[in-house]
Amino acid sequence: MDRVNTRDSEVYSSATSLNLLANAGGIHASRRTIYHSAEDLSEIDEKMSEEANLCSETHSNPKQITRFKSVEPKPVSTMFRDGKTTVDFILAWWEPIIKAHLSHEAKAAALSQLTAAKQKRETFERNLKEEGLILEYEFNNRLNFVKIHAPREVLKRYCEILKLRMRMKDFPEKDELFGPHMDLMNEVTSFISKNFLSFVCLDEKVFPKERFQPSAEYSRDRSYLFDDESEDFFSGAIRTLVVDFILERQRFIDDPSSVAAIGIQRLISENVYCAAYPLHDGDYKTAGSLRNLLYVEWAQVGKWIKHQPIDQIKEYFGVKYGLYFAWLGFYTHMLIPASIVGVVCFLYGIFTLHNDTLSNDICNTTKQIIMCPLCDGACDYWKLAETCTYARITYLFDNPVTVVFAIFMSFWATLFLELWKRYSASIAHRWGLTGFTLQAEHPRPQFLTRLSGAKKYRVNVITGVKEPYAPFWTVRVPATLLSFSVVLLLIILAIATVFGVILYRMSVKTVLASLKWVGENEWTTTHTLFLVPTSAAIINLVFIMALNYVYDKLAVYLTELELLRTQTEFDESLTVKIYLFQFVNYYSSIMYIAFLKGKFVGYPKKYNRIFGFRQEECNPGGCLMELCIQLGIIMVGQQTFNTILEMVLPLVYKWWTTLMISTGLESKNESEDVMETMAPRQWTEDYKLVDWGPRGLFYEYLEVVMQYGFITIFVAAFPLAPLFALLNNIFEMRLDAKKFLTFYRRPVPKRAPNIGVWFMILDVLGKLAVISNAFIIAFSSNFIPKLVYRISVSEDHSDRGFLNHTLAYFDVKDFTPPHNTTYKDIDHCRYAEYREPPSGNYKRPLIYWKILAARLLFVVVFQNIVSVVMLAVQWLIPDVPSRLGDQIKHEALLTNELIIKQEAKRASKRARSSSRQDSNLSDGSSSLRHRHEGAVHSSEEIELQEMPGKQNDIV
Repeated sequence: MDRVNTRDSEVYSSATSLNLLANAGGIHASRRTIYHSAEDLSEIDEKMSEEANLCSETHSNPKQITRFKSVEPKPVSTMFRDGKTTVDFILAWWEPIIKAHLSHEAKAAALSQLTAAKQKRETFERNLKEEGLILEYEFNNRLNFVKIHAPREVLKRYCEILKLRMRMKDFPEKDELFGPHMDLMNEVTSFISKNFLSFVCLDEKVFPKERFQPSAEYSRDRSYLFDDESEDFFSGAIRTLVVDFILERQRFIDDPSSVAAIGIQRLISENVYCAAYPLHDGDYKTAGSLRNLLYVEWAQVGKWIKHQPIDQIKEYFGVKYGLYFAWLGFYTHMLIPASIVGVVCFLYGIFTLHNDTLSNDICNTTKQIIMCPLCDGACDYWKLAETCTYARITYLFDNPVTVVFAIFMSFWATLFLELWKRYSASIAHRWGLTGFTLQAEHPRPQFLTRLSGAKKYRVNVITGVKEPYAPFWTVRVPATLLSFSVVLLLIILAIATVFGVILYRMSVKTVLASLKWVGENEWTTTHTLFLVPTSAAIINLVFIMALNYVYDKLAVYLTELELLRTQTEFDESLTVKIYLFQFVNYYSSIMYIAFLKGKFVGYPKKYNRIFGFRQEECNPGGCLMELCIQLGIIMVGQQTFNTILEMVLPLVYKWWTTLMISTGLESKNESEDVMETMAPRQWTEDYKLVDWGPRGLFYEYLEVVMQYGFITIFVAAFPLAPLFALLNNIFEMRLDAKKFLTFYRRPVPKRAPNIGVWFMILDVLGKLAVISNAFIIAFSSNFIPKLVYRISVSEDHSDRGFLNHTLAYFDVKDFTPPHNTTYKDIDHCRYAEYREPPSGNYKRPLIYWKILAARLLFVVVFQNIVSVVMLAVQWLIPDVPSRLGDQIKHEALLTNELIIKQEAKRASKRARSSSRQDSNLSDGSSSLRHRHEGAVHSSEEIELQEMPGKQNDIV
C-alpha cells in the first residue's frame, strides 16, 4: 500500500494522457486513456497477454483453454463464438449506403465521411485492445456489432482504480468476528412478519436472504482479503461498470491536440456508432435468468402487495435504480397513513354535509338572493341558489377537519424525509456504499478535456491525486451566474405565458357575451364547460411543450459552462435547472387559482381591470372548489396519461427498430439456412429496445416528485390527493418494473450513496408546503371568516347569518345594467365582498380589517408551530440509527483486526521463508568453506611431496 500512496501522490497528468514515471511503479496504460491510476503489479502485462491469447485461440484449439473448464456454459446468445467468453458490452454501427442518384460531389463527401468514421472506429477499437479488452466482431449486411469482454486482470486493475468495495472472502476468523448477534427488535420484527404479515413478505425460497458479507476497498496488494480468482467474484454489474469507464475515456483520434476526441458518447453523437449498451442476461420470458425471475416475481401487477426484492434489483440494474425503487416503495408505504387521514377528512364532510349552515343558506330558494352580473353588458343577474351543488361539494373539502389534515400533512412530510434518511443509511451500508463521497468519484471526461491546458492543480483530499482545477471566482462564479440568470429569464417567460392564457380567458369571455348569435345564458355554458377552458388548455400545452424543448437543450449547454467535476454534480445541477422550470410550468396555474384569482377584483362600481378586462371572480363559497378540480384534473389526468404514454411509446419504438433492422442482420459470410438455424442473439434483441439516454431516471423522479408537491403544497384543497397518489404508485411501481425489464436496454450500473439532489428538492417542498397550506386555509377557504364571525359578530357564536354577512349590497343605479335583463324590478344586487352599503360609499368596514389581521396571524402561528414541531422531529430522529452507527464502527474495527491478523500471518510466512533461506545459505557457505579448506590442505600436501624433487633439481 505504500507503493500505491507514493504513486497516487504524483502529479496528475494532462487530460488526454498518463505520463507515468518509471520509478513510480505506475499502471501499464494507453496514453490515450483518461483515469486516475493505481499501482500495477509487475506481472500484469504477462497475465493480460496470456488471457488474451487464450481467448483468441478459442477457434483454432478450444481444448487448450483450461481456465473456463469449471464454468457451466452460459446461453449462446450472451457469449462469444467460443461459447465460454462472456459479452460484457456491445458496440453497434450501421454501414451507410451511398445512394446512386447523388451527384459526384455528394458521393465524394459521403465517401469522405465514411472513411473518417471508419478511421475513428479503428483507432478507438485499437486503443480498447491496448487497455487489455478483448474484442470480437460480427459483420452483417448493414448492422454490425463489436462484442467486448473484460479479462480478469483488467477488472482487478480498474476495481482498484475506481476504489470499489468488494466482498471479502471467507476466513476462519470471519465467522467469529462477524457472526450473528442477538437483536431483540429484529427478532420481534421477524416474528410479526412471518406470522401476521407473511402475505406481503417475499418468498425466501425464491429470494433467499443473503448472508452479511463484509466488504473492503479492493487492492491488489491485499488480494489475500478477496477471493478474486473465483468465477463469480466480479459480478455482471462490476464488469459493465469497468468497461463503461474505459469506453468513456478512450481517444478516437491519434492527434493529442484534439482534446474533445474522447469517449463513446461523442462517437455516438457523431454517428460513428449508433449504440453502446450492456446486455440483458437472457430473455425475460425464458426461465433461468435474473431478468426472468424479476419479471415473474416483481414486475407483475398481481404482485402489488408484495415487498420489492431490492437487493436483486440493485444487482441487476445497479445502485441508482435500486435506490429509486427503494425510495418509491418507501414513499408508497408512507402514503398509507396519509391516505387514511385524508379519507377520514372527506368522510367527515359527507356525514356533516347537511349540518353546514353556509351551504344550506345558499341552497335555500326562499331567500331569492340576486347576485350582480359576472361580466359587463352582456351578462345578466343570477340567483345564488344556482350554485347550490357547487357549495355542497365545496364543503366536502372545506370543513373544520381540513385544518387538522393540513397540520398532519406538514408533520407527515418531515417524518417521511427523516425516516427515509434512516432507511437509506441502512441500504447504503448493506450495499457497501458507506463513506462514498462525490470527491471519491472520478472526474468527467468532458471536465478533463476542457481543462487539459489548465495551469492550476490541487490534491483531491480523498484520492490523494492531483487534478486540474477551475478557478472559483474567475471561472465558476461567472458561469454559474450566467446559467441561473438565463434560467430566471426563462422562468419569467413561462409565467408570462400563463398570464397570457389568463388574459385570453378574460377576453374571450367578453367577446362571447357580446356576440348576437349567442342566445340568452348560452354563453355561460359554452364558456365554462367547453370552449374557453379547452382552447386555453391547448394554448397552454403548446407553450409548455415548446418551452420545454428549448429549455432542455439550453439547460445542458448552460450546465457544461459551469465546469462541474463529476457526473453526479453535473446531473444534480442540470436537475435543479430543469425542475425549477417544470415547477413553474406545472404549478403556476394552480398557484394563480389558490392565491390570486378573485382576490383583487374590486367591486361593481370600480372593478380592477387588466388591459380593460375584468378579472375572474370566485363563487361566494370561495375558489377552493375550483382549486380542487384543477388539482384533480392535473394530478390524476396527467399521471394516467403519462402511464399510458410510457407503455405505448416503447412498444412503438421497438416495432420501428425491428422493422429497420430486419434487412440489416443478414450475415455476409453465412447462408440463409444457417442464419435461420442460429440461436437468437441477445445483442440484436437488446438493440431493438429503448436506450436510456443521458437523463436516465430523471423523468421517473420528476413525475413522482411533482406528485409529492401536489400532496403537500396544495393538500389543504384536495384531501383525497394522498389516496390517488397511493393508487397511482401501486401501479406505477410494477409498470416501471415491467417497462425497465421488457422495453428498455439494461442500464450501466452507476454508484450513488443516496437519491442525490432530489432529497434536497423534497426538503424544500416540505418547507414550502407549510407556508402554502397556511395561506390556502387563511385566504382561500372560509375557515378564518367563519371563526371571526362566531367570535365577534354572532350573538350565539354560531354560523347562522354568515352568508348574509359575507355578501355586500350594491345599488344597480351605480353601474351600467345588463343589455337584455330578465330582472326588471330590482334596485340592488349582492356580491361576495366585505364592503359598506351604498350609503357608506362602498368603503371597507372594520370587520374586513379584523378578518385580514386574523388571517395574517393564523399564517404566522401556523407556520411557527409546525416549524417548531418539524425541528423537534428532526432532532429526535437521527439520520443514522444508533445501532447502525455502532455496527459500522464495529465492522470497521473487526475488518482492521482481520487485516492485521492476515498481515501477521503473511509476515510470519515471510519470516519463516527468510529464515529457511538464511539457513540454507549458512549451510551452503559452511560446506563451501570445508571444501575450500580441504582443497587448500590437499594442495599443500602435494606441494610438500613435490618439494624434495624441486630441491634436487635446484641442487
